[in-house]
Amino acid sequence: MANVSFDITDNDILYEDNHLIAVNKRAGDIVQVDDTGDEPLDEKVKKYIAKKYNKPNGAFLGVVHRLDRPVSGVILFAKTSKALERMNELFKTRQMRKIYYAVVRNRPNPPYGNLVHWLVKNPKKNVTTAHGHEVKGSLRSELHYRMVGELNGYYLIQVNPITGRPHQIRVQLASLNSPIVGDNKYGYPRGSLRKSICLHARRLQFIHPVKNEPIDIKAPLPKDGFWEKFAHLVNDSDDDSVIRGEE
Repeated sequence: MANVSFDITDNDILYEDNHLIAVNKRAGDIVQVDDTGDEPLDEKVKKYIAKKYNKPNGAFLGVVHRLDRPVSGVILFAKTSKALERMNELFKTRQMRKIYYAVVRNRPNPPYGNLVHWLVKNPKKNVTTAHGHEVKGSLRSELHYRMVGELNGYYLIQVNPITGRPHQIRVQLASLNSPIVGDNKYGYPRGSLRKSICLHARRLQFIHPVKNEPIDIKAPLPKDGFWEKFAHLVNDSDDDSVIRGEE
């Protein structure tokens, strides 16, 4: 199935002020340009801002963080260089609280806990390998996870990544023998025709780098005929439990 590109509209915007803009990324969109030649999300957002605010010479947009192409959910961009610099520092010093949801077919054992691995990425194959101890070229990676519920043999997992490594959630859940649905790169038996995996960046919480006020951005689950079935299991009031790694 060919990848279909859509322009950004007001319906895609989760948060915006003079400094930041957050978009509900569709699975299949790339964040920045790559060798596919497909139009990246940052260019789409630039066009949206330029059109909305009548900027014929274009708009500044800084990429603060990234989501893998097959992943959906909250992604944040900076609209000024000052905001970009300060947001980069928040991510670097781990002052961002991130909540993801994943759907797996194999029940995680144990059903909640803390995972620590040392990850090595092969840039040529675009694959990350998880190790149980430090190896040459590895980066320490940590996340908390919690099984939220079960539906027709599928399990909804809530994840709080402490670090932000390439493919971290995907490879660490696979290390539990619970690969994400659709993620055949990390052990799920088949891929998705939609070029997506069942991993959704649900929530970002942080202190605004300019306004110095708390910001809480949520992305609704994708409307694709599958994610909607899990909506009744999503309860944002339970987020604190995954942060603590509790059941």
